[in-house]
Amino acid sequence: MENLLQLIKSRQSSRGFYDPNRPISKADLYQILEAASWAPTAHNMQNFEVVVVEDKELLEKIGAISYPVSETFLQENYAQLSFSEEELLRKKTGLLHTRFPAAMTKPDAKPEDITNDYQGKAIQSSAALLVVLYNPTHPAPASEGDFLGIISLGCALENMWLMAHSLGIGLQLVSALSDGPMGEDMKAILNIPKHLRIAYSCRLGYPLPETSDYLRVRREVDDFLYVNQYQSPQST
Repeated sequence: MENLLQLIKSRQSSRGFYDPNRPISKADLYQILEAASWAPTAHNMQNFEVVVVEDKELLEKIGAISYPVSETFLQENYAQLSFSEEELLRKKTGLLHTRFPAAMTKPDAKPEDITNDYQGKAIQSSAALLVVLYNPTHPAPASEGDFLGIISLGCALENMWLMAHSLGIGLQLVSALSDGPMGEDMKAILNIPKHLRIAYSCRLGYPLPETSDYLRVRREVDDFLYVNQYQSPQST
């Protein structure tokens, strides 16, 4: 098996379209879900359920849901963008502006100026959509805001992501379908009970070839490491 650290380093969000004519085998899908089942969760509560959407008509319906872009997203997304590779390499965090439509990379971008049908079409190209649910009435013990439970959902996501990547399967996290009107539309389409919430959804499929590579950056360990006590850079 590929070295674990190399697998972690090469994992990425597969944001492009997937091959609509290449389904995921039941065996591979089961391995991805089994990886989720072995994720560490608070008190071993395993407070999640997964709806696997493979039916093309359902994927068409989900893709047809309206995906409005909020002004808050546009402002906070803009703050994380770099406008050259040199800037991105210097910051070591965030994304290059070319990863987004030009209309979303302006400081004064407005929701009404954004045509956001790309996400829906991307979902429709997927081999499967995993919809991860949890029960908010069963929080982890003594965890304010169920912080530990939310971390647990992230652990399940990471396990699925790494397993999918090891199998050559692309994965993209879709958070827009979790809350608000879009979340309600999802719950209606998939007959999800009211007491359950959608934590996130994951597109799965075999990515079509990218037209170009894009720069990925990470901070070095020494950039976030403090030994024995926290010291700000100014005091060291």
